[in-house]
Amino acid sequence: MIDELVVTGERTGPGLWHVRGSAGEAWIMGTVSPLPKDITWRSRQLEQILTGTRVVLVAKPFEIGILRALWLFITQRDLLMVPGGRKLKDVMPPDLYDRFEVLRARYNSDPDKWGRYRPIIATAFLEQAALRQVGLSARLDIGNEVRALARKHDVQIEELKIAGVRDFLDALKGMPPATENACVVAALATIETGLPRLVARARAWVTGDLERIESLPESAEVEACLASRRGDARAGDLLALIRRTWLERLDAHLRAGGVTVAVVNMDLLLERGGLLAALRERGYSVDAP
Repeated sequence: MIDELVVTGERTGPGLWHVRGSAGEAWIMGTVSPLPKDITWRSRQLEQILTGTRVVLVAKPFEIGILRALWLFITQRDLLMVPGGRKLKDVMPPDLYDRFEVLRARYNSDPDKWGRYRPIIATAFLEQAALRQVGLSARLDIGNEVRALARKHDVQIEELKIAGVRDFLDALKGMPPATENACVVAALATIETGLPRLVARARAWVTGDLERIESLPESAEVEACLASRRGDARAGDLLALIRRTWLERLDAHLRAGGVTVAVVNMDLLLERGGLLAALRERGYSVDAP
């Protein structure tokens, strides 16, 4: 069993990338998920930069209220639940279901827990339970902390509404079984053997160790899930939209002049052909932290 990740004291996360163009400049903070569930975060570097910043770019939170969640549960059961009164064991490949059940028993004593959700949803709930047991949470949003700092310094906040509930449901609606199974395999592999990597990645983030983060690549199973999603038209379009939206908004603000701060998922920054590479291709100078 992995020891729970406990974080005490004030943490800053990694330094910021500095992007420069002929008119403006941008400071980009990379975030990871999951992070320690009780993290206390503060970046004095960011606070200093915000004193001269024109705008902060953050992704709009993916949030739904209780009434919206209830509405989804009632009206979208065919997307979230196993249809036709069947259960998870009836639709998940037997070898994957056996692995799921071993892990479900480890992290929850209820044999019926998540048993009526479709495979990709059930394994997502199981992964959340496993993360909690090692002291991690996927619900923390450093963007919220940056919003608070921006308001404190009277800096304009621009929220990028990249994907919402409808986009998520559309991606689920058109997801082929092969893609869903590939991502179920990725989630199960993460729970079985990948938790130490996630703990190490979270620890590297809170201590500002970018080199360590870069040395912890995704597993082959996660890469296979991502490749399958890129090959799926709806999911691939959504991923492309996220990348394109960030690039176009950063490009627009860099051309407008002044100082921009952006809070961006680390994977989006560092992936092959990712946001940092795309900015360089457009002629911007990008300095690592």
